[in-house]
Formats: sequence, C-alpha cells, structure tokens
Amino acid sequence: MPDAEPTLRSDSPEEVLPAPMPPSVRKRPKPGERRVQILQALATMLEQPGAERVTTAALAARLEVSEAALYRHFASKAQMFEGLIEFIEQSVFTLVNQILERPPAHTDDSAAVAARQCVAIATMLVQFAERNPGMTRVMVGDALVFENERLQQRMNQFFDKIEATLRQCLRAGAEPSGSATPTVDAQVRASLLTAFLVGRLQRFARSGFRRPPSEYLEASLARML
Repeated sequence: MPDAEPTLRSDSPEEVLPAPMPPSVRKRPKPGERRVQILQALATMLEQPGAERVTTAALAARLEVSEAALYRHFASKAQMFEGLIEFIEQSVFTLVNQILERPPAHTDDSAAVAARQCVAIATMLVQFAERNPGMTRVMVGDALVFENERLQQRMNQFFDKIEATLRQCLRAGAEPSGSATPTVDAQVRASLLTAFLVGRLQRFARSGFRRPPSEYLEASLARML
C-alpha cells in the first residue's frame, strides 16, 4: 500500500485533521493567449441573432475580467475588430491561393479551369461564412456600423480583392474563346459573382443566420458561369 496523505494531528489521539488544501491559484494565460480569447469571445457574441452593438463592458463581463484588462491587449475596440478582420483575410486568402495553385486536369481547357476556380473560391467563401456566423456580420459590415470607418473600408478592400481574383481567373479563361472584349466580359462576370456572394452573406446575417448562403449555390453558380 502507498503511504497515506500526510495529515496534521491534534493533541487528542482520536482526532485527525485533514491536510490543508493548497490555495486556489488562477492560471495565467500564456503570452498571446488572452488576445485570442478576447477575439473568440467577441466573435461568439456577434453570433447571437439580433445582437446589438457589442460593448467592451459586455465583452469584459463575458470573459470575467475588467475592461482595463482588455485594453492591456488591445488599444481600442477598433483594434479588436481589426484582429477579426486579419483572421478573415488570412484564412480566406490562404485558401484562395491553394485553389489557384491546384494543377488543372489534362482534359481541362482554359475556360473550364477558370470556371472551376471561380466555383471553388465562391464555395469556399460561403462555407467560411456558414462556419463563422459572427465573422459574417463583420464581413458584410453589420457589426461595423458604429465603429471606426477604416474598418468598413478594409472589408470593402477585402471584397475588391476577391473580385480582382475572380476577374483574373475569368480573363485567363476568356482569352482563347475568341471574344472581342475578353477583359470587359471578365469584369462583368466577376462583378456579378462578387455581388451575388455579398448578397448571400448579407441575407445570412440579416435573417438571423436562418437562410444559409449555400442554398441552391451549385445551381446558381452554374447559371452564372
């Protein structure tokens, strides 16, 4: 038998006092961990359908810390939203690059490659939104209405970059088609596809996440591409 847990004994041989419990120590988060926790909490709060503006007081209460503790990691709430936007940008464009780097099948012509890439990018963006509803409210600007204007400008640039990527794919696919205006055709189709995606994400957010953006997605993309 292993030795028993050490105990403290009183003067009376019949009375045994249990060993004192170690004091409860709150575990300190690792460097950078608290920043991630703050951003995760903010994204989760944005997932609540019909949620109004998220305040730093509500965010601090959710994390059971003081507002001052939040500002030790972020200079302002705008910086917190910038952290979410950076996550969106990095996640989405990493996947976009992976899609563009996939080797085409030997039987694919340039138009088929372009169509497949555009479908893959659109599908990936929609799936990202469905899996991250709080991020969707940031992407379409609903969560940024009362925040710093530069945040909305940055999300506008995000979709401009998506449109430019789609335009580049479609332009490459249109070159051998014999079209008299391949660049214009690519611009029109990329603009249409981007507007469609933004509209799907807006409907998802403003329906309280009840209307999934992937609804009839395959058939819709087939008609456009």
